[in-house]
Amino acid sequence: MSPETTAPRSLAEALRARDDASLSVLLRSRPDLITPVPTDLTQLATRAGTRASVVRALERLDRFTLQTAEALAVAREPATYEELLGLLAGDDGDPAVTAAFPQALGTLREQALLWGPDDRLRLVRTARELLAPSPQHPSPTGLGPTVAEATAGMSPGRIQEIVAAAGLASTHDSVSAVASLGALFADRTRMSALLDEAPAEAVDVLSRLVWGPPYGQVTAEPAAHLRWLIGRGLLLPTAPGTVVLPREVALHLRAGRAHRVTEPVAPVVGTATAHRPQAVDAAAAGQAYTTLATVEELLKDWHEGGPAVLRAGGLSVRDLKRTAVALDVPEPVAAFWVELAYAAGLVASDGEADERFAATPAYDAWLELPAAERWARLASAWLAATRTAGLVGGRDAKDRTLSALGPGLDRSAAPEVRHRVLALLAELPEGSSPDVDTLLTRLHWERPSRSVRQSPEDARARLARWTLSEAELLGVTGWGALSAQGRALLGLPAPAGAPPAAPSGPGDRLPAHHRRRRSEASAVAAPAPHSPAERAAAAERAARLLAPLLPEPLDHVLLQADLTAVAPGPLERPLADTLGVLADVESKGGATVYRFTPASVRRALDAGRSASDLHAFLAAHSRTPVPQPLAYLIDDMARRHGHLRIGAASAYVRCDDEAVLNEILADKRSQEFGLRRIAPTVLVAQADPSGLLAGLRTMGFAPAAESAEGDVLISRAHAHRTPPRTAPEPVPDGPPVPDATLLGAAIRAIRAGDLASTAPRKDDTAAGRPGDGALPRTSSAETLATMQAAVMTGEAVWIGYVNAEGAASQRVIAPIRVEGGFVTAYDHTADEVRTYPLHRVTGVAELADDQP
Repeated sequence: MSPETTAPRSLAEALRARDDASLSVLLRSRPDLITPVPTDLTQLATRAGTRASVVRALERLDRFTLQTAEALAVAREPATYEELLGLLAGDDGDPAVTAAFPQALGTLREQALLWGPDDRLRLVRTARELLAPSPQHPSPTGLGPTVAEATAGMSPGRIQEIVAAAGLASTHDSVSAVASLGALFADRTRMSALLDEAPAEAVDVLSRLVWGPPYGQVTAEPAAHLRWLIGRGLLLPTAPGTVVLPREVALHLRAGRAHRVTEPVAPVVGTATAHRPQAVDAAAAGQAYTTLATVEELLKDWHEGGPAVLRAGGLSVRDLKRTAVALDVPEPVAAFWVELAYAAGLVASDGEADERFAATPAYDAWLELPAAERWARLASAWLAATRTAGLVGGRDAKDRTLSALGPGLDRSAAPEVRHRVLALLAELPEGSSPDVDTLLTRLHWERPSRSVRQSPEDARARLARWTLSEAELLGVTGWGALSAQGRALLGLPAPAGAPPAAPSGPGDRLPAHHRRRRSEASAVAAPAPHSPAERAAAAERAARLLAPLLPEPLDHVLLQADLTAVAPGPLERPLADTLGVLADVESKGGATVYRFTPASVRRALDAGRSASDLHAFLAAHSRTPVPQPLAYLIDDMARRHGHLRIGAASAYVRCDDEAVLNEILADKRSQEFGLRRIAPTVLVAQADPSGLLAGLRTMGFAPAAESAEGDVLISRAHAHRTPPRTAPEPVPDGPPVPDATLLGAAIRAIRAGDLASTAPRKDDTAAGRPGDGALPRTSSAETLATMQAAVMTGEAVWIGYVNAEGAASQRVIAPIRVEGGFVTAYDHTADEVRTYPLHRVTGVAELADDQP
């Protein structure tokens, strides 16, 4: 049988010839095709040819595969394997192109952008329309129209003049004349002889147009060399004053190449610097510890309720600056930490009338986790988040400022770019940081175009740069190189055969840990995680690898005589919380310095601590003796604390020492409170208790607030929490990739529907057989009679069925029983026994005798 009789006549026929594995590859690469599941292969082919689906598929091709599609769009239709390869490899045959071509062609065929055997290759019509050159949308190849396209509408006499000037015999019609002219331009030998006769200036004009754009301007009276070109059809007029270089001429001048530069091989990502893997992991672990400390400090700053939510949503510029000052980081970095906490579900809006940001209940649960698990939770949230902190401060399409925690920060491509950037880092030698320019070049080769018709935006490059900086901030990378815990977080295998490095100096203190961690990472050879279970398993492995590198929390500080305490490392949480109340943080770094002040000691006393409690606390947690100045400070503040009592009158002040009250009344700064004596030991005021309390503390006194019962009020920070909140859902970049179960079910349904729609039927017009693709239509009586006859004969029939949602489908069934207005039958479409209401059957037709 000849190839012409076996070649598919349409994309639907080509899909019908595929096996289930091939269809699975198609549906995985283009998941939009099964949303919803097509009824049959004809509908699948139709959906695969829609503009939106084709554009999406083209945007996900690498550079060379896209160049292959662009070359096929300018080739004759249908094209052969050799013709298409010639357009890419040129007349000389580039060996790199020849080697890469089969894979590119296979990718286009797998994704149903190309169909047909190698001797009849066809690009899907929509893809050809998108990629073929036109005056409004030039092709990336820089080629113009063919001779036939450029001469359409030209007068027959003018065509015959061009044919004669080119040295060809005249013909009896324009079609054959255009064909002979095109054959001349495509013939390398005759075309070279013709160009040998061209004036030098004419050759210069062709060289300027050969790589595009192919259009040029001419005057009403062109020069002699231009007249020579126009007269022989080497330049053809397209509009008054405009000429174009025909595609066949350009391909001859290009030595058969469709592209000026063909890129069959992916660019190599270069190495900028190399470090020891231990140094990389240690640096990443140090930054991971900083990540935890920074997020805790952020949420501690918002402990009693954070900044107000803007009316349009998000954080104001002033509040972001205030947060940056509190964290001692630049504003873009502060925006990243805020967005990270939000992506992890640790902060959200409280939903109150006076809406503010605050920690969520999940934050309290997060604090109870081990440090490595807390980091893994943050890193996993960052890796999957579509919110992009790098956009904060920019402008949206309506020229509105994009604010942190506000709308407009989602970029659906962000997770894919993050995974790809980190995966490319994993391909470098262990401990190597990438050359950023070559990394961006590689990413651009893998996804060369954000739009088929326009130059690609720099969005992916910006996302890649942000990924590199954010991964370093987060501790996924160290010194720019991917760490072992970062590799595990991605679910990527460790470098094969990476030997454990021996210690080379005093700083290498964890060689045994590294050997265990690297052997464990080597055992992880799973693909990049997609499902929630896979992501959780990857995060658990990353936490397990990170844990040995994080410093152990300390249970002690070093008290010094200058009223400071030095924490030489991270403190245990109860110790850190208590010390944070008793002292103020003066400096951070490898060691945290706390300073004791009268205000900080009073804060601890206000929180219900007594002087003896504070002395005991310091003695228990200090590796050095409690300095005498600090003991005196605590005793002095405790002796004065609560000596004055303030309550509600509007407010009153009472004190057993009349001299203290006399001192207050004599101080001019107390006049604003409207104080007057009502008893030797009691003053009343016009101010409210909180204002009076703050005012007297400003004057140097140490009053304590008391309740209506006369008890001292203990003031502790009120932890403000939002109601339970879920972390923000990432905005998907199109439909999710289907899993194996969904793919199997979808393919079975498509094939079953295809069986129903393509099964041959008897030519029975009395049964109301419709045309191809339409549902059968019969009366209720005819439907019932045919069903009953099929039960008796055991034959299968073809029915049209409309379900409860109004969706119509075709099915092939073998009726078993008809009663009570229902037919019970074996449904070949669903491969199971089902029961259908007869009133939902649109009609029934018998199948051909050779059908099941």
